[in-house]
Amino acid sequence: MKWSLIDTDSDLLLGVCAEIDGLFLESEPIPPPERYCLLGCEPAGSPRPGAWLSTLGLHPVHGPGANCGCGLEIGCFCSQELIDVTVLGWCPSDEWPGLVDIDLRGYVRIAPEEVPENDGFLLTGRNDERLGTCRSVGGVYRERPEPLVRPATLVGCRPEAPLTAAIEATSARRRRVAAIIQAVDGAGGETGIGSGVFGAITGVRPSRLGDGLLDITLNDGVCDPLPSGAREIWQTWYDGRPTRRNLWTRYDRALRHEWAGAALSHHAGEDRPAGSTYHFDGGAVTDIEGFYCALGEAINGPGGYFGWNLDALNDCLRGRWGASSPFRLVWHDADVARRHLVPGYDRSPYDLRKWGEAVTLEYLLGMFAASGVQVDLSASPLDG
Repeated sequence: MKWSLIDTDSDLLLGVCAEIDGLFLESEPIPPPERYCLLGCEPAGSPRPGAWLSTLGLHPVHGPGANCGCGLEIGCFCSQELIDVTVLGWCPSDEWPGLVDIDLRGYVRIAPEEVPENDGFLLTGRNDERLGTCRSVGGVYRERPEPLVRPATLVGCRPEAPLTAAIEATSARRRRVAAIIQAVDGAGGETGIGSGVFGAITGVRPSRLGDGLLDITLNDGVCDPLPSGAREIWQTWYDGRPTRRNLWTRYDRALRHEWAGAALSHHAGEDRPAGSTYHFDGGAVTDIEGFYCALGEAINGPGGYFGWNLDALNDCLRGRWGASSPFRLVWHDADVARRHLVPGYDRSPYDLRKWGEAVTLEYLLGMFAASGVQVDLSASPLDG
């Protein structure tokens, strides 16, 4: 594989590397749940002690002159969301007589950086159900350990003029690199992977990979590194587009997600005419990630893409991604999805931000129906 670096400011090519040490990393485990406290609460019904909430919204009540300016009572950018929340207990509030303090255990979906201006918080549950108010919160807005930064090394890099200038610069400001990473396939084509590399150049040495090549070390790591197992997936596309379907079935959920992302990056082609029939191989659809991989191949062939989350699927169903609605989808081995895509709370093992209500077979069938797609569920395998 090879990787090109595109400067974020000028869009100029900085160089092409044989490897980027730090691009593929072992995924960090999901952290243990945190403890929070809602202080001075006037609850409306739930949450009662022992209750479990899939989501708990914390919406700051902004006073006059607040910097927010969005004017929204629910859903402004200052709001926070707690997920997978267990109510541990209530006790009378020491600071606000007549109100209660509520202890919680759970996760904050995206860790906040600072406390917003507020005159208390409005509490909401699933579908914006009103759960009351509180005067203050504890444990949500706090400093958290900084993620471990692993310096990145551009291995076997052939620098272009802008990167050479940064290497030779004497000022620290001019020795900084900010670039997006693109994968270079075997035919020389380039595609973005959603990662970048940023930092100051701290070391340069001749590379063992060839004359004129350099190994360049940066003090910061890769932004949005890929899981280590994704290297094999990108190597598959470097060698050429997959020619056999179901290569993705050997991967776990995290890497199935990466497979669909690689398919998105390499998507090309035009819609087939409306009224076409597609055959969906459901034999390995044991999770929602497998559904997206299988659907992409049903519509666009081996390694094909047709969505990798619900919003993306909705976009694809509008056309220009390989199929024009209305069309017919024959879902083979549908019993596999019927057993696995069921109601419940989905704790994605690879991304805390994706935790939430499970995507069910019935929900997907409803999306298809709303877009004019006829789905025929079949118990027989595709090759049966």
